[in-house]
Amino acid sequence: MSRIPYGSVLTRLAAADPERTALVCAGETLSRAGLEARANRLARAFEAQGVGPGDLVSLALPNSIGLVSGCIAAWKLGAVPNPLSHRLPAPEREKILVRARPKLTLGCEPPPGAHGLPADFEPGSEISDAALSGAERRIPPHERALASGGSTGLPKLILPASPGVYDDEQPSRLFTARNAMLVPGPVHHAAPFSACFQALLGGATVVLMERFDAARCLGLVERHRIDRMVVVPTMMLRIWRLPEPERIACDVSSLEFVMTGGAPCPVWLMRAWIGWLGPDVLHEAFGPSERIGGTFITGHEWLEHPGSVGRPLPGTTLEIRDPDTGRRLPAHEMGEIWALPSGGPGSTYRYLGARGRRSADGFETVGDMGRLDEEGYLYLGDRRSDMILVGGRNVYPAEIEGALEEHPSVRSACVIGLPDDELGQRIHALVESHAALDAAALRAHLLERLAGYKVPASFERVDDPIRDDSGKVRRSRLRAERLAGRSSGGAT
Repeated sequence: MSRIPYGSVLTRLAAADPERTALVCAGETLSRAGLEARANRLARAFEAQGVGPGDLVSLALPNSIGLVSGCIAAWKLGAVPNPLSHRLPAPEREKILVRARPKLTLGCEPPPGAHGLPADFEPGSEISDAALSGAERRIPPHERALASGGSTGLPKLILPASPGVYDDEQPSRLFTARNAMLVPGPVHHAAPFSACFQALLGGATVVLMERFDAARCLGLVERHRIDRMVVVPTMMLRIWRLPEPERIACDVSSLEFVMTGGAPCPVWLMRAWIGWLGPDVLHEAFGPSERIGGTFITGHEWLEHPGSVGRPLPGTTLEIRDPDTGRRLPAHEMGEIWALPSGGPGSTYRYLGARGRRSADGFETVGDMGRLDEEGYLYLGDRRSDMILVGGRNVYPAEIEGALEEHPSVRSACVIGLPDDELGQRIHALVESHAALDAAALRAHLLERLAGYKVPASFERVDDPIRDDSGKVRRSRLRAERLAGRSSGGAT
């Protein structure tokens, strides 16, 4: 078994085949040798700023060659990359940096005691691009440090227990491409991060989108003969909403493995994609960034268990428990998902800036809701904090959002609960639409698919994108804005 520090993998790949394309982004292409040289120069520049083994390097950069080479440079020093959204408001970013205590920041103002470099920083030509002496012995204690607001909106950092070491005899089953991996999502989220770097370290070409665009995504699949990509349901919806002649004109026959995750995928949308690309290609996975447990399902299994995200991965134990009493629930009852990883409690991660929720028997939860069937297949609800209580009945926003997005005029939707004197909460839908908002038509559409009590009491057309490129939505922020009387559209 060959276990190689992350910072040395590219060095070996470049020595074996220096001219093979390693990375494509924003019209720029870098060979393995070119990316290795760039990362080596950056590593020396980082070292001059005091970065060493175990330090965090916070990179507030968009998807770019600079972000990828910055992460590799950190690994070459035994440091831990901490990619952050470059669009974070300064107060939120500052809260994360206080917890991270990085030695160096790129693209943002450093916290006290840290050094900072601008987003467009380039090392001077006098800095050597040769391989760093001793890099093969520098093992980062954590492969990454990703920020998460979770259900509370309070920032925390997730440090995986796994060090930055690559096992070339056991490459990632989900994220190793045969030829080329397309990464359409932001690298500061878990799945795109893994897709980008596991594919790169595995020797494949990585095609990184600086920002997701549905038509361009299909064009990149065709141009680079992409065989593997990871998408979120929001991306799937935007691609499916392309004019059909435009969508089917692209040659996507190179795709061998497409995986979705990150949010519940509406049944109709998954079925449509399976019908388009085939059940051999489509897959779905579920699992929090904390890696306490996950599931996986193939397209063929999904057709037999529509709506499921699969059965637990080997070594994972899942239970569904009552969110109030902690009682274990039987099959088909919706509750909170608790997981026990194969290595036992606390074996997969630790937090900076938060404490995990762990039961007396070692199971942990991050607040996701779901149910299991008799065969052990998992079906997702929403996060516990997103659930809406209407007249004593639990309503799950994702179910309504999926039904809304099935309407041809809806580009994206988000459902929140607002105070109601009679029912406790009322359902309010924010709709990003191609056309003028027709609340009556949307209600009629939903009544054909949902029980009446799940149909929103009000609809609001919004002009700004509801979800980011990773499909994430901050319901707590949207709700707070509505309660404060601020919105980007009109309610009906």
